[in-house]
Amino acid sequence: MPGNTSPRRNRSVAAGAAVVLVGALTFGVVSMTGDRGDRDTARPAGASAGPSTKPPTSPSASPSASPSDETAQLPDMARREAADPRAKGRPDAPVVMIEYADFQCPFCGKFARDTEPELAGYIQDGTLRIEWRDFPIFGKESEAAARAGYAAGRQGRFWEFHDAAFAKDRKRNSGAFTEPKLVEMARRAGVPDLARFRADMNGREAAKAVQRDTDEGYDLGVPSTPAFIINKRPFLGAQPLGTFKAAIEKAR
Repeated sequence: MPGNTSPRRNRSVAAGAAVVLVGALTFGVVSMTGDRGDRDTARPAGASAGPSTKPPTSPSASPSASPSDETAQLPDMARREAADPRAKGRPDAPVVMIEYADFQCPFCGKFARDTEPELAGYIQDGTLRIEWRDFPIFGKESEAAARAGYAAGRQGRFWEFHDAAFAKDRKRNSGAFTEPKLVEMARRAGVPDLARFRADMNGREAAKAVQRDTDEGYDLGVPSTPAFIINKRPFLGAQPLGTFKAAIEKAR
């Protein structure tokens, strides 16, 4: 029996298409409503890691962003994988924040330096889990940095690498994320085996992992970085700390 005639397969395809449509419409609503925050707008086809040519579903010309509309809901995208090195917080935490980000995005850096550390108490008391998704929209150096983050995670040092990469703003596509610079960041992050780090960074598994995250973001209609989902509610931009705290308190 041909696989593409199976009713079960057809239902799966239809369900997948519905998820994409809901995500695109929901992030589109958020792009046009609410207060403004800071973000970088995703670029069109060809900007994602690997061979993907999916454009952002809901691009916005505005340099700013909006927090979640109270009625906007996305599918539950939390992976809750206990061994995920690019997540922190309990897998069974009642609140999961998913972040779609690019290491060359200055507003992602602003969130990493100024806001995320202030949420540590929620992680420590078991309320919050943060899951990272690579969404490299600014070209080859963004893609290389995403693969480097994956490679650091293979040795249990993703978040240390994350902090090293976001330690300061760097001019985009200026050579700040070339392989030698990424290896130096890994060294500062305490990655123990730099030869393995280089191999992992340039390996197929890193490319596949980055592609998985990127395709997930595009399928959801993520229009810019940083973008967040907090228990199915989308937020765009480096919002004020109070916005994130209020969303976590509401969702807990």
